Amino acid sequence: MKPSPVQKLLGSIPHRLQLAGGWIDQPFISRHNPDPFGSMVVVQIQPDFRPMDRSGIASGTRQIAMDLWKGKLPNRPPGELVRELYEVENKGKTEPSGSQDMIGLVYPGINRLDYDFKVHGGVFPSHIESCNSRKVARWLGSVLHLLPVEPRPEGYSPLGVRNLTPKWVASLGRSGRDCYDAIVKRDATALGASLNLTMKCWETLLPHVVRHPSLRVDLMPLLKAYQRQYPGAMYSGCGGGYLIVVSEKPVPGSLKIEVRTSQQ
Repeated sequence: MKPSPVQKLLGSIPHRLQLAGGWIDQPFISRHNPDPFGSMVVVQIQPDFRPMDRSGIASGTRQIAMDLWKGKLPNRPPGELVRELYEVENKGKTEPSGSQDMIGLVYPGINRLDYDFKVHGGVFPSHIESCNSRKVARWLGSVLHLLPVEPRPEGYSPLGVRNLTPKWVASLGRSGRDCYDAIVKRDATALGASLNLTMKCWETLLPHVVRHPSLRVDLMPLLKAYQRQYPGAMYSGCGGGYLIVVSEKPVPGSLKIEVRTSQQ
């Protein structure tokens, strides 16, 4: 398929969407997991719109990849690309970005990332389970709806309060496994439940993800309103960004996404 003028402008490197289990890719979280590993899900999406910056879509990581690789993913092993991009982005950082950002940009399809603190220090997954079924990808694109809320403000940090209770860390890691299973089975109800569980884990483990004095939008009432009306909802990242809503029916005002598979 010939790229549109917008796609030509945006470049060919994909975007990525984080779903259930996010934050389990950070070693300071996974080290408290009583389960053997915890999982999260990232989905590669076509670059057919320009997302808001600072909104949990890995736009900053993508820009580094665009500069590093001249606008196109190199034809090299994906694990090698992930580590190269991770090193470039996090050089000199005291609070490094999680590797799920890089994996989502490099690995096509729907990916379950399993993080074990005893493997690679929890920095990189111990295992990646991928689904590149076009049928599943089309279904997922049909039930995910993105509502722009607001980018996280400059100077905001979600890490001011950390309540890293092992049972909630375990629930976070399980939400990622539940999410992946629901997607493969094309079960919208279970998918929504996994997103709702992730948000409860975020609110408990890192309260500043959803409540912080610098945030202009009261995120929790908005989230809960959509969770009551639809099977599930979660924010695309800390501090808001987009509200990702699961629904088999249209969601007023939302954007649609196209999941990119290895066959594209």
